[in-house]
Parts: sequence; structure tokens; C-alpha cells
Amino acid sequence: MSAAIFQRPFIIGVAGGSSSGKTTISERLVELTGPEHVSLIELDSYYLDRSDEPPEERRVLNYDHPDAFDWPLLNEHLAALAAGASAPVPIYDYALDNRSGRVRIVEPAKIIVVDGILVLWDRDLRERFDLKIFVDTAADVRLIRRLRRDIAERGRTAESIIDQYLATVKPAHERFIEPSKRYADVIIPEGGLNRPAIDVLLARVRELTLG
Repeated sequence: MSAAIFQRPFIIGVAGGSSSGKTTISERLVELTGPEHVSLIELDSYYLDRSDEPPEERRVLNYDHPDAFDWPLLNEHLAALAAGASAPVPIYDYALDNRSGRVRIVEPAKIIVVDGILVLWDRDLRERFDLKIFVDTAADVRLIRRLRRDIAERGRTAESIIDQYLATVKPAHERFIEPSKRYADVIIPEGGLNRPAIDVLLARVRELTLG
């Protein structure tokens, strides 16, 4: 992208509890606006590299705690995208509980969407956002969605999912994720099921891409 015509992207942060529907909203924005206009970054890509730890230790770590993420790398990549450069985003492997060793190249675009449970928690990251969204979905709905997803997509058992939810997911949500809602500019109840809210958000995104 030419430096002469490059304009700083509009950066949107989409936070919310696990399985709240934030990824549905983010992907819907990309789908309806066009990938040539919107680049999507997922916070899960920035789980710390734990290659020096054995699998049995990685399996029991708290992945919903802020300390699980590589905040400096994510901030570095967003700074690069804001300056018109591409970013080599790590590809995370849930089966390994670790980075895969591969990356995907994210190109700068008019709009950058950053999606993840704690994207409103880190102050440096939060200050990069032009629009901060929190997807607010009831705990029982989020747990049911998480059960369905992890059984179908990640080969987990219902018992292991519930044990993890009670041990780390629920406490982390109450301690870190839910309090970060106070930083949001917009709160969307029920996530991807809230069609009117998505339509309003989409209208704003289209204004930016057509402007």
C-alpha cells in the first residue's frame, strides 16, 4: 500500500465472555463489508509461546487470565498495521495448547477488527481502538455454546469443559472480562443474535469503507 495514499485504519475492539457471540459479529462484519476492506485479528492467536513446557503442563494452564497472552506482540502488530505495514500473526493450535509455528500475514485495511475475551483489559491495546464493543451474553447461554463448540471442534469431553469452566473460565470472567465492560463505547446484548445492533454497526463500517 502506497505511503502517499495510506490513511490510518479505523480500529475496532470486540470483547466479551467466551462464546458470547463476539466472533460471530466480527466475522459478519468481514463477510458483509468485504475482506478487502476489513482485516480481522483474534486475540487467541496471541497466546504465549509455550514450546518449552510439556503438554501436560500446558493443558492445565489458565487460558482466560490476562497473563496467558503476549500483549507486547499484539500491540506491536497493531502499530505496524496502523502504519500501513503487514503483520505476521501467529496461528494457534488448540490441540497442542500452543502456537503451531506457522503465521498468517494480515494486511493493512481501512478497518481492523480485534476480537477476543480480554481486548478491553490491556490499557495500551485499549487506547489503540477507535471503537470499543462489548458483547454481553448471559452465562448459561455462553456455557451451552462453549460445550457445543469444544465438543464438536476441539475434541473435548463435556466433563473436561465443565471442569475448566468452573475452575478458570467463570472466575476469570467475573474478575477480568466483565469489569472491562466499563471501557466499552457500545454494549451489544446477545451477540450475533442481536440483528438490529449488528445492522447499526454495519452501517457505520460501510460509511468508513466508502468514505
